[in-house]
Amino acid sequence: MNSTQEKPGSSEPQMKPEDAAKKNPVSPTPEGLAEVRKLFGYNCAMCHGKSGDGKGDLAADMKLELRDWRDPSSIEKMTDGELFWVISTGKGKMPGEGDRTPDKTRWNFVNLVRSFAKKGAGDKPKAETPPN
Repeated sequence: MNSTQEKPGSSEPQMKPEDAAKKNPVSPTPEGLAEVRKLFGYNCAMCHGKSGDGKGDLAADMKLELRDWRDPSSIEKMTDGELFWVISTGKGKMPGEGDRTPDKTRWNFVNLVRSFAKKGAGDKPKAETPPN
Protein backbone atom coordinates (compact mmCIF):
# COMPACT_ATOMS: atom_id res chain seq x y z
CA MET A 1 0.00 0.00 0.00
CA ASN A 2 1.53 3.35 -0.91
CA SER A 3 1.15 6.49 1.14
CA THR A 4 -1.67 7.93 -0.98
CA GLN A 5 -3.98 4.96 -0.56
CA GLU A 6 -5.66 3.90 2.65
CA LYS A 7 -7.88 0.95 3.42
CA PRO A 8 -11.49 1.34 2.26
CA GLY A 9 -13.64 2.64 5.07
CA SER A 10 -10.62 4.04 6.91
CA SER A 11 -11.47 7.01 9.10
CA GLU A 12 -8.14 8.64 8.27
CA PRO A 13 -8.25 11.63 5.93
CA GLN A 14 -7.46 10.79 2.31
CA MET A 15 -4.62 12.50 0.44
CA LYS A 16 -5.72 14.04 -2.85
CA PRO A 17 -3.57 14.24 -6.01
CA GLU A 18 -3.35 18.02 -5.61
CA ASP A 19 -1.90 17.53 -2.10
CA ALA A 20 0.80 15.21 -3.43
CA ALA A 21 1.58 17.63 -6.27
CA LYS A 22 2.36 20.59 -3.98
CA LYS A 23 5.87 21.96 -4.35
CA ASN A 24 7.94 23.03 -1.35
CA PRO A 25 8.11 26.86 -1.41
CA VAL A 26 10.67 26.93 1.42
CA SER A 27 14.32 26.44 0.53
CA PRO A 28 16.39 24.64 3.15
CA THR A 29 18.55 27.07 5.14
CA PRO A 30 20.73 26.44 8.19
CA GLU A 31 18.44 28.76 10.21
CA GLY A 32 15.21 27.06 9.08
CA LEU A 33 16.62 23.60 9.74
CA ALA A 34 17.95 24.62 13.18
CA GLU A 35 14.55 26.08 14.15
CA VAL A 36 12.60 23.01 13.05
CA ARG A 37 15.19 20.58 14.49
CA LYS A 38 14.32 21.99 17.93
CA LEU A 39 10.60 21.29 17.37
CA PHE A 40 11.48 17.85 15.97
CA GLY A 41 13.32 17.14 19.23
CA TYR A 42 10.22 18.03 21.28
CA ASN A 43 7.46 16.60 19.09
CA CYS A 44 8.87 13.91 16.80
CA ALA A 45 12.12 12.35 18.04
CA MET A 46 10.32 10.31 20.72
CA CYS A 47 9.09 8.09 17.87
CA HIS A 48 11.22 8.96 14.84
CA GLY A 49 14.55 9.08 16.72
CA LYS A 50 16.88 12.08 17.00
CA SER A 51 18.61 11.16 13.74
CA GLY A 52 15.44 10.10 11.90
CA ASP A 53 16.27 6.40 12.27
CA GLY A 54 12.71 5.50 13.36
CA LYS A 55 13.97 4.05 16.63
CA GLY A 56 12.68 6.51 19.22
CA ASP A 57 11.85 5.18 22.69
CA LEU A 58 8.10 5.66 22.29
CA ALA A 59 8.05 3.87 18.93
CA ALA A 60 9.82 0.92 20.56
CA ASP A 61 7.38 0.94 23.51
CA MET A 62 4.40 1.05 21.13
CA LYS A 63 5.94 -1.64 18.89
CA LEU A 64 5.80 0.68 15.88
CA GLU A 65 7.98 0.02 12.85
CA LEU A 66 8.90 3.38 11.39
CA ARG A 67 10.96 4.20 8.31
CA ASP A 68 14.65 4.97 8.71
CA TRP A 69 14.85 8.32 6.95
CA ARG A 70 18.65 8.08 6.84
CA ASP A 71 18.12 5.54 4.05
CA PRO A 72 17.35 7.64 0.95
CA SER A 73 15.16 4.89 -0.52
CA SER A 74 12.78 5.13 2.47
CA ILE A 75 11.17 8.31 1.14
CA GLU A 76 12.64 8.91 -2.30
CA LYS A 77 9.34 7.98 -4.01
CA MET A 78 7.37 10.41 -1.83
CA THR A 79 6.87 13.94 -3.12
CA ASP A 80 7.43 16.94 -0.88
CA GLY A 81 3.67 17.46 -1.08
CA GLU A 82 3.05 13.94 0.28
CA LEU A 83 5.47 14.50 3.17
CA PHE A 84 3.87 17.89 3.90
CA TRP A 85 0.42 16.29 3.93
CA VAL A 86 1.50 13.54 6.36
CA ILE A 87 3.22 16.08 8.62
CA SER A 88 0.12 18.32 8.51
CA THR A 89 -2.64 15.74 8.95
CA GLY A 90 -0.83 12.91 10.73
CA LYS A 91 -0.84 9.23 9.95
CA GLY A 92 -1.82 6.24 12.05
CA LYS A 93 -0.91 7.03 15.66
CA MET A 94 1.01 10.18 14.67
CA PRO A 95 -0.87 13.43 15.27
CA GLY A 96 -0.63 16.10 12.59
CA GLU A 97 1.10 19.43 13.02
CA GLY A 98 -1.56 21.27 10.99
CA ASP A 99 -3.20 23.16 13.85
CA ARG A 100 -0.01 23.65 15.84
CA THR A 101 2.49 25.03 13.35
CA PRO A 102 2.44 27.45 10.40
CA ASP A 103 2.89 26.21 6.82
CA LYS A 104 6.48 27.48 6.65
CA THR A 105 7.44 25.39 9.68
CA ARG A 106 5.83 22.28 8.21
CA TRP A 107 7.68 22.82 4.91
CA ASN A 108 10.88 23.11 6.97
CA PHE A 109 9.97 19.74 8.54
CA VAL A 110 9.92 18.35 4.97
CA ASN A 111 13.40 19.84 4.43
CA LEU A 112 14.61 18.31 7.70
CA VAL A 113 13.26 14.84 6.89
CA ARG A 114 14.99 15.02 3.48
CA SER A 115 18.23 16.17 5.16
CA PHE A 116 18.45 13.00 7.29
CA ALA A 117 19.08 10.93 4.15
CA LYS A 118 21.71 13.37 2.88
CA LYS A 119 23.55 13.17 6.19
CA GLY A 120 23.12 9.41 6.44
CA ALA A 121 24.87 8.84 3.12
CA GLY A 122 28.21 9.51 4.83
CA ASP A 123 27.34 7.48 7.93
CA LYS A 124 27.30 4.04 6.32
CA PRO A 125 29.72 1.49 7.78
CA LYS A 126 33.03 1.44 5.95
CA ALA A 127 32.57 -2.24 5.09
CA GLU A 128 29.90 -1.23 2.55
CA THR A 129 32.33 1.00 0.67
CA PRO A 130 33.71 -0.80 -2.39
CA PRO A 131 37.51 -1.18 -2.38
CA ASN A 132 39.53 1.23 -4.57
